[in-house]
Amino acid sequence: MKSIPWQEKPDNCKDVMWRYSKNPIIDRYAIPSSNSIFNSAVVPFKDGFAGVFRCDNKAVQMNIFAGFSKDGINWDINHDPIEMMAGNTEMIESDYKYDPRVVFIEDRYWITWCNGYHGPTIGIGYTFDFKEFFQCENAFLPFNRNGVLFPQKINGKYAMLSRPSDNGHTPFGDIYISYSPDMKYWGEHRCVMKASDFVDSAWQCTKIGAGPIPILTDSGWLMLYHGVINTCNGFRYAMGASLLDENSPDKVKYRTQPYLLGPAEIYEQVGDVPNVVFPCAALHDVEEDKLAVYYGAADTVVALAFGKLSEVVEFTKNNSL
Repeated sequence: MKSIPWQEKPDNCKDVMWRYSKNPIIDRYAIPSSNSIFNSAVVPFKDGFAGVFRCDNKAVQMNIFAGFSKDGINWDINHDPIEMMAGNTEMIESDYKYDPRVVFIEDRYWITWCNGYHGPTIGIGYTFDFKEFFQCENAFLPFNRNGVLFPQKINGKYAMLSRPSDNGHTPFGDIYISYSPDMKYWGEHRCVMKASDFVDSAWQCTKIGAGPIPILTDSGWLMLYHGVINTCNGFRYAMGASLLDENSPDKVKYRTQPYLLGPAEIYEQVGDVPNVVFPCAALHDVEEDKLAVYYGAADTVVALAFGKLSEVVEFTKNNSL
């Protein structure tokens, strides 16, 4: 197995998760056309890693780009956006694409993203090699964001988390789960988790959304997610964790009351959208008890944080709402 990116915990760190000392790992101008590169997805691939990256250009048009890395830290991102071919549909219209997630299921890599089709909805596509990409039917009606697939079927069906929303900068939002027999038709929509009460956990009281692909642990599905509070200075995004039932993931077993990682460093506090920690991908190694989380910082750059997988699980259990 390819070693995932890792840096040991600093001696003076008292938190469960810690930042990579050389953050951000991807600068906003990493390709010639970009205004910003953030909220991107990474998976192990061959002898290294592959990713799908949100790169907004200098006209602030939103699109997704493929990239490759030997170590998961230093990236070579294609200068041209992904061009989709028809997958299970000829209807591959898209006004924009942003905030991708990537997961390997069965025999291919599946990509989900926020797709512009008369407003934001969840686009789905797949690739075998990160060179040719095939777009499928949109999963849901507009408006929706944060579509995140589970890495395996649940009770014989594909499963996806999402956040029904509106056409604006959504001042609300809860996490739902939906199921599909074929990655084309989605239904059986169930509410998983709602934004918290302000008094109980204010950092996640405005809206929440699923982050990286859920990780199956002995305690259930570990779902990292972002939570938002609407402050006098605008929205503030931080990262939390929850544990969902393995066979019925609409049932929340535990959910962090405090956040795991919030905007504190300058690259998280200052950028195109200040005060944002937005997790989109996670690599883990069960044997070595390692977790590496990729997150968008201030909607401008990509950063990396680490933690012990077992400690994140125990923190979620012991600090639950």
